[in-house]
Amino acid sequence: MSLSSSLSRFLRTRVHSILKKSVHSVAVIGAPFSQGQKRKGVEYGPAAIREAGLMKRLSNLGCRLKDFGDLSFTPVPKDDLYKNLIVNPRSVGLANQELAEVVSRAVSSGYSCVTVGGDHSLAIGTISGHARHCPDLCVIWVDAHADINTPLTTSSGNLHGQPVSFLLRELQDKVPQLPGFSWIKPCISSPSIVYIVDTLRLSFGSSTGQTPSPTHISFKIFDIDAFDPTLAPATGTPVVGGLTYREGMYITEEIHNTGLLSALDLVEVNPQLAASEEEAKATASLAVDVIASSFGQTREGGHIVYDQLPTPSSPDESEREERARI
Repeated sequence: MSLSSSLSRFLRTRVHSILKKSVHSVAVIGAPFSQGQKRKGVEYGPAAIREAGLMKRLSNLGCRLKDFGDLSFTPVPKDDLYKNLIVNPRSVGLANQELAEVVSRAVSSGYSCVTVGGDHSLAIGTISGHARHCPDLCVIWVDAHADINTPLTTSSGNLHGQPVSFLLRELQDKVPQLPGFSWIKPCISSPSIVYIVDTLRLSFGSSTGQTPSPTHISFKIFDIDAFDPTLAPATGTPVVGGLTYREGMYITEEIHNTGLLSALDLVEVNPQLAASEEEAKATASLAVDVIASSFGQTREGGHIVYDQLPTPSSPDESEREERARI
């Protein structure tokens, strides 16, 4: 099953003309947070993506922008390991609680919400905040990993590999209560999350055939889980064989064409891990392309979706036009 045919089939099941809308109101939230993992530098991702021209690109696409700026998360002075393994649980819990409030405020005001991180533990907050106003949302997770470890199955202790386990209703009896996490309520069910795992395979589970729902894309340029390291080198632990540029843009173009996009996360850009300034800029520029493509930017050669195909002029009208030209 090809990437294009599988994605198209899934998205067609979620499109309904009544729900389709043009996305022109976009809220941008910077989330400079790194404590869901151990590498320093991912907190500089939002600044790098902004410097790569994010706001100008969205403005040029006709989006009405609301910039919430880069959030300042409340520091936790003493954040001991949970069970001698889980890293910074209180910091992650509090930061996501604060982020959820901002996302909720943006979505309730009618904006499509773009969150730029920051590490992927932030998905706990973005999806929780989104779900308060769109309880039937669909989550599309573009990543080479499922990020569905629990505090009892993780080997690294990093919470950026665990966000789905805290959000998924079916896993709640498998997830212990971490300090700082008491506010979290599971808000998605397994049929409503789609994983795009690699360049050739989509794992849709039983999600096809449902009523169209607002879509939350959790799109992470992280460890090159999505894109190949030749395209996005400034990230945690690159994995050879990731998405090509064309494949990544195809995914976002198809999602844009549904008219259902309501929120998007772009995380795990880490400028400090680049071997050169050029690598850092290339990764940030790719992040901007991903976001812009999700809101209507098309590649040269990309297809255009028409609500109604144009029709040629009648013979009589064409003849009148020709006479007028002469």
